Amino acid sequence: MDSPNLIRRITENKSVLRKSEAKVANFVLEHANDVINMRIVDLAESSDVSEPTVIRFCRALGFDGFQSFKLQLAQQLGLGGVYTQFAVDDKDTVKDLSNKVFNTTVGSLLAVRDELDPVVVETAINTIRKANRVEFYGFGASGSVAADAQHKFFRLQLSAAAYTDPHIQHMSAISLGSEDVVVAISQSGRTKALLESVRLARDAGATVIGLAPQNTPLSEQCSIPIYVNMEEEHQAYAPVSSRIAHLVVIDVLATGVALHRKPLLKDHLKRLQKSQKALRNMDQD
Repeated sequence: MDSPNLIRRITENKSVLRKSEAKVANFVLEHANDVINMRIVDLAESSDVSEPTVIRFCRALGFDGFQSFKLQLAQQLGLGGVYTQFAVDDKDTVKDLSNKVFNTTVGSLLAVRDELDPVVVETAINTIRKANRVEFYGFGASGSVAADAQHKFFRLQLSAAAYTDPHIQHMSAISLGSEDVVVAISQSGRTKALLESVRLARDAGATVIGLAPQNTPLSEQCSIPIYVNMEEEHQAYAPVSSRIAHLVVIDVLATGVALHRKPLLKDHLKRLQKSQKALRNMDQD
């Protein structure tokens, strides 16, 4: 199924376009804001292709012609829905790098935000706030997200832990009960050790919330799947936007839980601030 996000759709279909059409795709991805003010002859000239090639490019994406393509692109840009994974080039200046990394990250976050199901997110928030214990599981970059999540929810006076070792995950998972929650975090949704941890947790009666791409083994195995659909570049210096997207989704969950627990947290957070201030003063002595 084609993505409703046009920039993402271009990115996903670029590999199946003809070579000349791919030149148009590359220009649109890099100069989307300029394209909406171009005539077909301008885009053809800027992409170094013929006008019929631009028409074929638009039709390959499901449009009748250039005007309908440009209209949807303009609407999407107006909504802030720009999303793409920019390839970093050895010739890029620092300004180019900054623009590409920031544009990729901001665009990715907006794409994830637009695809979040508010009903599912609300269910996850209510499940976490009522939990007896919350455990966060992840490996690699997702392990650092799990550690950040544990810190956030610990501050909310919830019994929380983060495990990034598969053996410890497995041992903890089998000790959980029906009032406990596991939040499993994965960029790929296919890590076998994590899938086994989730299976053990569910067998023990725990509810499992998953942060993973749609139609992956993890999202299908979770009780409450929250889809974070990201396609990561695997270049050595490509920005890892999915980690940031996972962090923001965790922030959404933590903020939702905090709002429900606000009356109980006021004095607790004041004490936390005082203790942190005392620690800072000790470091200065």
